[in-house]
Amino acid sequence: MPPLADTNELRAWLRLSLEPELGAARVRLLLSVFGMPQNIVSATTGSLARYLDPALAARLRQPPEPGLQAAIDDTLDWLRADDHHLLTLADPLYPRTLYALTDPPPVLYAHGRLHILERPMLAIVGARHATADGERNARAFARHLAQQGWCVVSGLASGIDGAAHAGALEAGEAGGGTLAVLGTGIDRVYPPSHHALAHRIASHGLLLSEFPLGAPGLRFHFPQRNRIVAALGQGVLVVEAAARSGSLITARLAGEMGREVFAIPGSIHSPLSRGCHALIRQGAKLVESGQDIVEELRQGALPGTRTVPAAQPATPDPAPKAASPASETPARPADATPPAAADPEAKALLERIGRDPVDLDTLRRDLDWPIDRLQHQLTLLEISGLIDRTADGRYRSGN
Repeated sequence: MPPLADTNELRAWLRLSLEPELGAARVRLLLSVFGMPQNIVSATTGSLARYLDPALAARLRQPPEPGLQAAIDDTLDWLRADDHHLLTLADPLYPRTLYALTDPPPVLYAHGRLHILERPMLAIVGARHATADGERNARAFARHLAQQGWCVVSGLASGIDGAAHAGALEAGEAGGGTLAVLGTGIDRVYPPSHHALAHRIASHGLLLSEFPLGAPGLRFHFPQRNRIVAALGQGVLVVEAAARSGSLITARLAGEMGREVFAIPGSIHSPLSRGCHALIRQGAKLVESGQDIVEELRQGALPGTRTVPAAQPATPDPAPKAASPASETPARPADATPPAAADPEAKALLERIGRDPVDLDTLRRDLDWPIDRLQHQLTLLEISGLIDRTADGRYRSGN
């Protein structure tokens, strides 16, 4: 169990993420204004009401309702188990590529090996009712990519998703592994037929979810899940898809965030080739082997992603902010106070960071701050868009 101070901080994060009607986009706005979650839940009702409905602002000033308090306690109990993790937006391991979303999840529930998040990623998606050839292709492409050090991201669905996860696992411990983004709570598996696969992923890869414990697989959860699949990696491969397919939405979101989109061509007589052919006509890269993707992505990492060059990759840039279909970020009032003005520590750090990039060790030496305190403040300024991280891991002013 984390120390008391950390537990109190986690409780504040969970309060914000679980509060009905608040939503990830508003949480991001509040973080950019007030700083850490404990500052938000301790703010005055009047201050909160500048950004929220007055009734919601008043509710945040009250102790959590019994059901919400029980959910917070259950989550902290869940964290006691081995390989159970909670990643907040301020956590150094939180995937920076998700900053590309207007509504990055305030909290991610993770089960498995967190070091998977440090690997370069590529998503493989496609039809749930895939053909045998489609599943073989997904498996073969995923296995090859994992053997080359790529982590294969997918959504644990039937068909192409399951085949991609299985193929990546076949690469063994030396491979890049696989990450499953769930449309349920982390403690549930959908479809139920993938329980054994989910167990293997938790043992050798990582399960990830933004949904609270016990959340069922509701219909709207899966499009919401797909935005994370699209944002996590450096590109998306569509193996099979009908003309109207959720995989095409994932590919579109990836393209809008500057990710590469790849598609495997198929028979002109197959309905499950039409989506891939449409993507190719729209500019997706036609690929015939996993090596085609490896060579394409080795040309250079996108902002906020990692690649697999011969040398160890540098710490990535944050991805540029892009629209997400799940929600719209509420506008900040013209006189809103950014954290640099509201928090003396953030202000001191922002004043030290100029247009010339500066590394973490220099900042720690100049400010004489503990590393965890420094990383927290850097993360909050990065979320707010007030600083950027360069390809070599240094920081500079974002203004």
